[in-house]
Amino acid sequence: MADFFDLSTPAKRFRLVAFWEAVTWLILLIGMVFKWGFGFDAAVKIPGMLHGITGFMLFVLVTLITAGALKWNAKVTLLALISSVPPFGTIVFERWAVRNGLLAELSQAPSQAEAGEQDGDEQKDQAGARA
Repeated sequence: MADFFDLSTPAKRFRLVAFWEAVTWLILLIGMVFKWGFGFDAAVKIPGMLHGITGFMLFVLVTLITAGALKWNAKVTLLALISSVPPFGTIVFERWAVRNGLLAELSQAPSQAEAGEQDGDEQKDQAGARA
């Protein structure tokens, strides 16, 4: 779980912000149920602002930064931006991007990542044996 909050790369920052945008959507949807279902008009005031500023606008900014850093083409960048419109679309886009190799180290298969770590461990062992 601690790895989920690792913000050391653009791909990891994108993953966290995509998830956060979906969480703020959920909070806003709950507020909308209270507004339209129970007549509490103020129920969307704070969730709406929370989603708009810390969810939507942050996602757009991080998407543009990530697109530049990971050299996404215009189509992928546009799909990422559009994914912020429907509820939970950012999660769907993030999963799609991982499966299609668009999120750098997050797109590596676990076996590839483990193999890379094992190679590194073997190199350390060999270097230690030489010393």
